[in-house]
Amino acid sequence: MLYTLVVLIAAALAAIAIWAPRGLALKASALLLAAVLMALGYAGFMEIIGRPKPMSVEWATKAVEDSAVIATRVREGEGIYLWLEGRGTAEPRAYVLAWDSNNARQLQQAMRQAEDQGTVVRMRAIRDTKRAIDQPLFYAEPQVPPPVKAELTE
Repeated sequence: MLYTLVVLIAAALAAIAIWAPRGLALKASALLLAAVLMALGYAGFMEIIGRPKPMSVEWATKAVEDSAVIATRVREGEGIYLWLEGRGTAEPRAYVLAWDSNNARQLQQAMRQAEDQGTVVRMRAIRDTKRAIDQPLFYAEPQVPPPVKAELTE
């Protein structure tokens, strides 16, 4: 989708260059630059497609709001790499949080607690203004209580 938009913009710029009252060499240069833009755009999108997105540039906060943490990799001093699955999203996405020892500690504690309870680790929205200061970013999802059994009467 995004690449299609880049191609359409490059094509529009090329069309403008073709119809501009300029010399043939300038028109050919504009067409060549439009073709280079399309090729570089494609290569750039393919390069970044598998890399984790920095959480600081995530503009769709709904996408990561109260997400399940599928996998993690903590690299001390570098970052916290996360694979998150948001509620209602079709597929998980890769993100990287800037290194913060407090967040790394919270993640480790939540992972241990979730393993003990048999639940999953969840992450609250980074820019959640409603989140209290003392509320951790990562937490173990609470266990769902078993259904109440009906008493048998004789």
